[in-house]
Amino acid sequence: MEWPAQSPDLNHIELVWNELDGRVEAKQPRRATHLYQVLQNPPSLSIFCSFLFTQVFNDPIHGHIELHPLLVKIIDTPQFQRLRNIKQLGGGYFVFPGASHNRFEHSIGVGHLAGELAKTLKLKQPELDISERDVLCVQIAGLCHDLGHGPFSHLFDGMFNPEADPEHKDWKHEDASLEMFDHLVVASDLAQEMERYGLILPPDLTFIKEMIKPLKIDDAEWPYEGRDENKSFLYEIVSNKQNGIDVDKFDYFARDCHHLGIRNNFDHQRFIMFARVCDVNGRKHICSRDKEVANLYDMFHTRNSLHRRAYQHRVTKSVEIMIKDALLKADQYILTKGSGGTTFCLSKAKTDMEAYTKLTDQMIERILHPCSCSNEFTPSPLEEARMILQRIMSRDLYQFMGETKVCNQGWTGKKNWPRLFWPTYFCISPLKTIYLVVTLDYGMKNKDPINTTYFYTKANPTEAFKIPREQVSKLLPVCFAEKILRVYCKNSASLRDAKFCFQSWCHENDFLTEVTLYSV
Repeated sequence: MEWPAQSPDLNHIELVWNELDGRVEAKQPRRATHLYQVLQNPPSLSIFCSFLFTQVFNDPIHGHIELHPLLVKIIDTPQFQRLRNIKQLGGGYFVFPGASHNRFEHSIGVGHLAGELAKTLKLKQPELDISERDVLCVQIAGLCHDLGHGPFSHLFDGMFNPEADPEHKDWKHEDASLEMFDHLVVASDLAQEMERYGLILPPDLTFIKEMIKPLKIDDAEWPYEGRDENKSFLYEIVSNKQNGIDVDKFDYFARDCHHLGIRNNFDHQRFIMFARVCDVNGRKHICSRDKEVANLYDMFHTRNSLHRRAYQHRVTKSVEIMIKDALLKADQYILTKGSGGTTFCLSKAKTDMEAYTKLTDQMIERILHPCSCSNEFTPSPLEEARMILQRIMSRDLYQFMGETKVCNQGWTGKKNWPRLFWPTYFCISPLKTIYLVVTLDYGMKNKDPINTTYFYTKANPTEAFKIPREQVSKLLPVCFAEKILRVYCKNSASLRDAKFCFQSWCHENDFLTEVTLYSV
């Protein structure tokens, strides 16, 4: 078919027709003439394409959501599909029966909300000059922000990796997300698709990765390359290092509360409705209406409540410690093939994205049910790891002895904790007990996150200002962080001796309360 002279509105008409060719021409050729007439009308073309190429997902949290076709192409890759097999709450599923959701659906939700916030700002403030490219990049960053999570989510980079690979103990899943995103684009040959949908490479790829792992920039010189300083607010949508208010939290608050059966008091749709960009000291920040300050405190309180009641639940942590121990025992024996046919153990697979793509929660199935060609009377090298996991399956968990508040927030336990096992106590081997320091806060350690949040008024929507806590309520918390020391015992036979040691240690170190013996 011969097309008329191209106009700016019809630059992508051949792309549209190529997509239609396989769908319509082969099955209903008589409809092609009508479609051709539609494609010559720019307004009709825009509406037609929005229905033709977006894909609708029925999400239990956000309802029916439409995703751009490029997002769908990213979703339909092995690198993204692996997130179906990584539990959002790690070991929490062993405690909360409803917490069966995975990183897959959370990532789709974040991509959706990132687009909603960006589109809302674009619609309400056209002077911001937010382009369709910007919106698409923000959506991709939201969709791909968790690509780097390992088995059981934060368990892998927060508990397993520091012990399995001490030289790279500071490695985090965000680092892997950047590498996995690069690997996804190359392995699935998406660069050309991205350019076909209007992205400019490599600047837009740089922009996407900068949003996945942004920097806390304060008043320093502008560090980013993907976008200029006049679009600084775009870096606050997916992962907000300014104050922690971002769409990542919006989704996992709503989704986790839904699956855990915990009430969510924060209304993210209301925040998006009142969001507005204002200039602050030469940089543009996302601000909220002054009357929304209490709603934002509710958001941070929800975060603290989820950590206290679910993420840091004493039985959840017991299960996760056991899974971590099992993975450490199996580290050198679970090998995964990566690029060039090279094999990697669990702790080294993160250095090769082809191998890392194969790491999911299903690792525990490989340990529980190893495929071995050796003699049945020969002990499996995975036997110790398998026995730990079998204890989880039979609910023979590490026993939670108790907990005590830590007065000094800078205390980590690393220096004086070994004293618990001094011979003067005639206690038990440190190999039989585990201590865990749990930090509960509002997301910014001991700081009030609202102190770094800007607001505007209805009367003056262009002027940003901060709201002192005294003007909000006198009932707000004074302290925004606390540490709790927990102790677990691997062997219930040693529980009484371990309790005595812990009580003695608490007394000697002037901790607030002594431990009360619990049963997991």
